Amino acid sequence: MQVPAPFEYVRATSVGNALELLERHGPESRVIAGGHSLLPMMKLRLARPEWLIDINDVAELRHITEEPDQLRVGALTRHAALLDSDVVGRLFPIVQDAERVIADPVVRNRGTIGGSLGQADPAEDLTTVCDVLRAQVVIAGPGGERVVDMADFHRGPYETACEQHELLVEVRFPIRPRMGSAYEKVERRVGDWAVGAAGAALWMAEDGTVADATIGLTALGLEGLATEAAAVLVGQRPSEDLFAEAAALAARASSPIEDQRGPVDYKRHLADELTRRVLGRALDRAAHPTAVQGG
Repeated sequence: MQVPAPFEYVRATSVGNALELLERHGPESRVIAGGHSLLPMMKLRLARPEWLIDINDVAELRHITEEPDQLRVGALTRHAALLDSDVVGRLFPIVQDAERVIADPVVRNRGTIGGSLGQADPAEDLTTVCDVLRAQVVIAGPGGERVVDMADFHRGPYETACEQHELLVEVRFPIRPRMGSAYEKVERRVGDWAVGAAGAALWMAEDGTVADATIGLTALGLEGLATEAAAVLVGQRPSEDLFAEAAALAARASSPIEDQRGPVDYKRHLADELTRRVLGRALDRAAHPTAVQGG
């Protein structure tokens, strides 16, 4: 039986209290919410924190708040809450696309958006979604809060801009008109990590051309966004040929590795095919913004 090394446990009552506990217990303390990433590592003794600081009682971190120019999501918001939210589905259907294929209902009922982003796993779905939506994260520390772009938040596999004595408290998604988004994932079995996945967002101009675009890939060796692929779309009128060109560039920008989930050529094919699919779906959603819930 795999069991964690001995540790102490305390429940935080507020963001301020959590920060005070992190500072008091130092580098060997860890924050826990859903625990789906941390607890398996503790059982394998890959992580051996001396203190676990449980933030599940910090109600201020659990919210979905729509404002005129942004959607604010508390870091403790569960995957299931994002999947069930009409506001999220209306504004950013890509989020619910991803949530439907994250693990299983048990994990979605406990796992949080903050925990997913804080883990910084290269195969994690919401990281790509937040990159595509150009989200920002709010990090609280002893000196106050700071806002970090998603492009700067992840510094590499399992490494973020959130320091040990800080706490990720909120994710902010900018709201812009005439926007459509989509995410699609291929997995070996339901609930598995991605063999490959793609996400895209399109912002359309009034004349029907693409005003702005983003494309991201999951588990396919791409750090950040496929900027060259997205750039060919801007200023152009959408077409199958245009999307095929962008998809080919996204596949070229990928750098997958061969593993038990498939060879390199197959994964590059997925990058191409999935990018074409999500671009088409994003365009349809931009044209029919009231028909995105569950679509």
